[in-house]
Amino acid sequence: MRINASSAMRAIALALALCSILCAAPRLFYSKYFKGSVPEYVAITVERDGQVTYQEAKEDDNPIKIQLAGAAAQEMFDLTEKLDRFQRPLESGLKIANLGLKTFRFEDGADHHEIQFNYSEDVTAQALLDRFERITETEQHFANLDRTAHFEKLGVNEVLLQLQVTWERNRLVAPEQFLPLLDRIAKNESYLHISRERAAAMADAIRKPPPSQEKSQ
Repeated sequence: MRINASSAMRAIALALALCSILCAAPRLFYSKYFKGSVPEYVAITVERDGQVTYQEAKEDDNPIKIQLAGAAAQEMFDLTEKLDRFQRPLESGLKIANLGLKTFRFEDGADHHEIQFNYSEDVTAQALLDRFERITETEQHFANLDRTAHFEKLGVNEVLLQLQVTWERNRLVAPEQFLPLLDRIAKNESYLHISRERAAAMADAIRKPPPSQEKSQ
């Protein structure tokens, strides 16, 4: 029995498509839209292995990619399980101000569940939202420092001070991503001396945190 070549190709394509769905690793998606804020839109995807993609536009040609520690990523998936993979409502129903439309989505092959809310009283939802907000804060710090280091060298110390506050509040995610920027500032004499000192001190703290300090991932 002969099999038509085009039919065979379609069968292979279908098999590959099914495999890509069935073999896909679980993924978390978060987005927030708040008209008038800067940025108005952010989107974050977290893979099971800790790979994170951060975007500030739905069609972002240059998203930021970082790597979470395995334990930090697992914690986010554990919180998702406690929220029944977003299969139940999270909106509080309270009459409060618009805080931005948030979206949580869980993807695992053909299994997709999505929920949207403005404000939730669910403590588990708040905990997961805080993890995503930490990523957002961190990447906005990164973009701000990168831009300032290139175009506003006199403002670098102020940006570093803001970054340091976030680090000391244990809200900096994957801090190692900042090391190339901090090292460049610390070694470049075109920056103010105070900026170079602060950058060097921060780089040292990230590389060798005190044993008692619990680094946020």
